[in-house]
Amino acid sequence: MLSRRHLLAAIVAVLVAGEPAAAQERLKVLATFSILGDLVKNVGGDRVEVAALVGPDSDAHVYAPSPADARKIADAKVVVTNGLGFEGWMSRLVRASGSKAPIIVATNGITVRKAAGARGDADPHAWQSAANVKVYVANIRDALTAADPAGRELFQANAAAYIAKLDGLDAEIKSAVAAIPVDRRRIISGHDAFGYFQEAYGIEFIAPQGVSTEAEPSARDVARIITQIRQLKIPAVFLENVSDPRLMQRVAQETGARIGGKLYSDALTSNKGDAPTYLDLMRHNARELIAALAH
Repeated sequence: MLSRRHLLAAIVAVLVAGEPAAAQERLKVLATFSILGDLVKNVGGDRVEVAALVGPDSDAHVYAPSPADARKIADAKVVVTNGLGFEGWMSRLVRASGSKAPIIVATNGITVRKAAGARGDADPHAWQSAANVKVYVANIRDALTAADPAGRELFQANAAAYIAKLDGLDAEIKSAVAAIPVDRRRIISGHDAFGYFQEAYGIEFIAPQGVSTEAEPSARDVARIITQIRQLKIPAVFLENVSDPRLMQRVAQETGARIGGKLYSDALTSNKGDAPTYLDLMRHNARELIAALAH
C-alpha cells in the first residue's frame, strides 16, 4: 500500500507529465515583423511565445528600433528574420542587444527575385508567393526544433498542416486569376512589393516606388506611370496599408483609373482588420485584385 504522501507525489507526477506546453515555460521567439510572427505561431503552437518587433499596419522599411527592442532581442531564445535586406536596421540592433540567440533567415533556400530598377537589388517580399512561404515554414520548423527538441513532433505536424493550407491557397489564387483575360491582368500598386505575386500568379504590377517605401518616386516616375495607365488602359490603382495614399490618389485623378481598394503588402492588420493572418492577407489581396480586373 502506498502511503498518503507517496500517493500524493504520484498524482502530482502524473499531472505534471500531462501538463500542456502552454502551462510550461514556452520558447521565446522574436520575429522581426507581423507576417513572420504569424508563421511562427502556426508552426510553434502552444510551445512558443511569439512577439514581433514591427507590429500590424506598421512599415518595416522605415522602422526605427528603440532600446526596448534591443532588450526584446536579448530576452529571445530564437530570432526570426526575413533577410534579403528587408530589415536594414537588424544587424545594428543585434549588436546592441548582445544577444547570442540564433538568428534565423526565413528566406534561406528560396529563388530570389531581383527588384526592378538600375541597382537590381534582391526583392525581399518573398512571402507574396504561397510556394515561397512553404520554405519559410520549413526553416521556422527546423529552427524551433533545434531550440526545443522535445517539441519536434508538434512542430513537424503543425508545419505539415500549414503547408497543406498553403498548397490549397496557391491553387485557389491560380484558379481565380485564370478566369481573368491575360490582357487585363495589370494594375498599379504603391511600391514594388508584389513581384513574387506577379511571378507566381500572372498579374502584372506597376509601381512608382521601388521595393522600399523609403524611396520617394520622382516626377518622371509618376509621369511614366500615368502614361502607362493611359496607353495600356489599366483599370485600377491600389492603395497599401503601409504607404501614403496621396500618390495613388493623384495618379487616379490624373488618369481616371478607379482606386480598386487596399492591398496588404508588408504587414498584417489588427484582429479587427481584413488581414489578421497571412492566409487572410493573401486571400484578401486576391479578391480585391480579381474584383477590379473582372470589370
